[in-house]
Amino acid sequence: MNLPSDQNPRPAVDLARQRCRNHGDREAVARCPQCGLFYCRECVTEHEHRMLCNDCLSRTAAVNAPAASPWRNRLGLTLCGGMGFLLLWGIFYLMGQGLLAIPSAVHEGTVWQHPWWQAP
Repeated sequence: MNLPSDQNPRPAVDLARQRCRNHGDREAVARCPQCGLFYCRECVTEHEHRMLCNDCLSRTAAVNAPAASPWRNRLGLTLCGGMGFLLLWGIFYLMGQGLLAIPSAVHEGTVWQHPWWQAP
């Protein structure tokens, strides 16, 4: 799309003489299409095939971000809590089953009195 020079909203500027808005000692490599300011390589990011500055990128991301509904947050928290409870219950259940599998002679202290223990 070619616009005549009288309809061009921004005049052509020599990029080689421009400096970064955030870093005055660095030369600019890109011009943000939304705000029209010049930036160095560290200050711009590619987003949807355009080079945007950090400020415009954060504004664009804030507008495009879906709002999280409160019921969805509560549901996710409830599900995570329930799964954590079930996981802990399963761990303690298996530990209890392991303790129950130990012979009662070990708990009573009579396992050491058997003759097989004393035989050389």
